[in-house]
Amino acid sequence: MSDTYELYAIRYGHFHRNAAANFVGGDPHDGPMPLDYFVWAIVGESRTFIFDTGFDEKVAVRRQRELLRPVGEGLKMIGIDPDTVEDVILSHMHFDHCGNHELFPKARYHLQDVEMAYCTGRCMCYAYLRHPFDYDDVANMLAKLYADRVVFHDGSSEIAPNLTVHRVGGHSKGLQVIRVLTRRGWVVLGSDASHFYANFEQYRPFPVLESASDMLQSYDTMRRLATSLQHIVPGHDPLVLERYPAALRGVDDIVRLDLEPVAGST
Repeated sequence: MSDTYELYAIRYGHFHRNAAANFVGGDPHDGPMPLDYFVWAIVGESRTFIFDTGFDEKVAVRRQRELLRPVGEGLKMIGIDPDTVEDVILSHMHFDHCGNHELFPKARYHLQDVEMAYCTGRCMCYAYLRHPFDYDDVANMLAKLYADRVVFHDGSSEIAPNLTVHRVGGHSKGLQVIRVLTRRGWVVLGSDASHFYANFEQYRPFPVLESASDMLQSYDTMRRLATSLQHIVPGHDPLVLERYPAALRGVDDIVRLDLEPVAGST
């Protein structure tokens, strides 16, 4: 297949919580179900794309999350120099997906129109909807906009051959997922369209949402876009690190998503 990509999931953070917090109507008697925090690298023959940019140490302290490794350090471990990255795709503008504002000085940022309108509009008058956003992130994106470093998309767009974005909403109004062709077929990087495998596999929505109906429909959209259920990658599930092979010897939190899952892991 021509124009295929290598895919990397790079864990940078962790947050302890129980399963009840990960589902609408979750059972308070359920046990631990922590979140891992990832950024993703999409590496082609001539271009590299970064999907989401994570948060830094300052935000980790303020939000009481654990920063395991700075995002830039994780990227350098797989041979990606952030200074040379020309395209960053943001799934949405929540604090854990759009931070590290100075990490990619040459990059254009790809974002859905409606997401920028949402995080600067009247919905931010409500604390419940505003909580996952951070003023510094929004202000920095506005600065990039005025510096001609933001590319807006409306719905579905082709970023490069065999690499497309698709607005699904649900978790945030302008949330977008990525469909990318790899050696094993079409992989969908879901980011927060589905935090865990269980969300989309069992149609159990995550409780931080802008629209429950859009979130449920996003599970259908990802199924249509991916070669199979095994080609959908959720945004925060520690199981991702168990299901996919390590990208580097001796490193257990950077994995290759373009390779077949580990036998017996799904």
